[in-house]
Amino acid sequence: MPSPTKLALLGGPKLGPVPPDPHPRFTERAVARSSALLRRGMTVGLGKHHPVILEAEKAIARWQKVRHCMVVSSGHASLHVGLIGHEIGPGDEVITTPYSWGASTSCILHTGAVPVFTDVDPVTGLMDPRTIEPRITPRARAILPVHIHGQPADMPAILKIARKHRLAVIEDGSQAHGAIAAGKMVGRWGDAAGFSCMGFKLIGTTEAGYLATPHDDVYWKAALSCQHMGRAPDPGFPERLRPYSDSLVYSYRLSPVTAVLLVEQLKKVDGENEGRRATVALLRRFMAGLGMVTFPDYPRGDVPSYYTLSMNFRPDVAGVHRDTFERALVAEGLPVGHYVPSPIPHWERMRTDRGYRGPRTTWTEQLRRAGVDYRGERYPGAERKIDRSLDMDWNYIRRDAARMRAMADIFAKVEENIDSLRSWERRQSDHRKVREAHRPRKAQRSRREVII
Repeated sequence: MPSPTKLALLGGPKLGPVPPDPHPRFTERAVARSSALLRRGMTVGLGKHHPVILEAEKAIARWQKVRHCMVVSSGHASLHVGLIGHEIGPGDEVITTPYSWGASTSCILHTGAVPVFTDVDPVTGLMDPRTIEPRITPRARAILPVHIHGQPADMPAILKIARKHRLAVIEDGSQAHGAIAAGKMVGRWGDAAGFSCMGFKLIGTTEAGYLATPHDDVYWKAALSCQHMGRAPDPGFPERLRPYSDSLVYSYRLSPVTAVLLVEQLKKVDGENEGRRATVALLRRFMAGLGMVTFPDYPRGDVPSYYTLSMNFRPDVAGVHRDTFERALVAEGLPVGHYVPSPIPHWERMRTDRGYRGPRTTWTEQLRRAGVDYRGERYPGAERKIDRSLDMDWNYIRRDAARMRAMADIFAKVEENIDSLRSWERRQSDHRKVREAHRPRKAQRSRREVII
């Protein structure tokens, strides 16, 4: 470990940066195949009768070990059509997590249904199964767990509750391609699963996603509402649905140019996931003697894919706020931040009270009619995770011990200089108090003005 030289935040030399590997990275074959499609003008694929769309959907279904795959334009689209395939809509409730990217909630809102929020484990940020059953009402139709940060949710417990109450399970695997829950790949547990394949994701393309489902009925109902003419020309299209095939659809189809990238990127994901796991293991070993940051541990049979490395800060040990510690790490050249700013139901556009002053949304009235007001709800597990989380995009794929040692050295340097960081935080707090004291106050209105 390095000697405790002055922190970069305080004017000292920084130890970083510690650069990640380029991602997404495309092979020469992927570039050549996509270029060939562009040269031939083959930029539109309306279903499985297009050879590249068929190739992509067969390859993903084989890898996921599911009966059906449908490529779509984004991860949000994949979740939205998973709900549509279950005919979830107005008046229904879908139970989900408050600790996530917004797509896992907006897909529910966009069907006209009502999100009902559980709490999460404060260490992992994953849905806490113990908080699900108290949230189930007669209007509940589905549970939508999120495999956040590439960590697998507790699918055996969630599935047990869902089957007991006859609820569908729709997994959000957008950050967790190849993650393993209790020995089985995520996306194979539920009645449907949605995955994002935009450029930042583990299977990174341009902008894409896919729906995976074991159910014929879910697949075709999803296709009917999101693909050109409901994919009526595709082999196996149900005759009973043919009268309803039309162009009243969400245009969630995927270009063959992106589909061919999916095919080629899929070939690399298992090896890249193993690289991510190996570098996390190295970093944990090099940080074993440090005490201000901890890592989640997982049950036997659970294997994350590490889209993000999510750690937890210990303010009780450090004696500074998480944001102060994070600032010191960033100044040293470490690309660290915190992913979720606050519980989703507390976001401004989730308000249903008359005090909301923002642009009109498509869901405010549906939530009001359902009698929903999230403002008074508390999510202690999510709030604790949000307050303590330190998250890094984990594109450290190449097994390079020197990079992980350099990263551990940055954490060590900040810990060794914690006294000076505490003093800096106190000074910042004192400066804020002085500024507040000298800030001009708004003129108070008279009691008569308030009454009027």
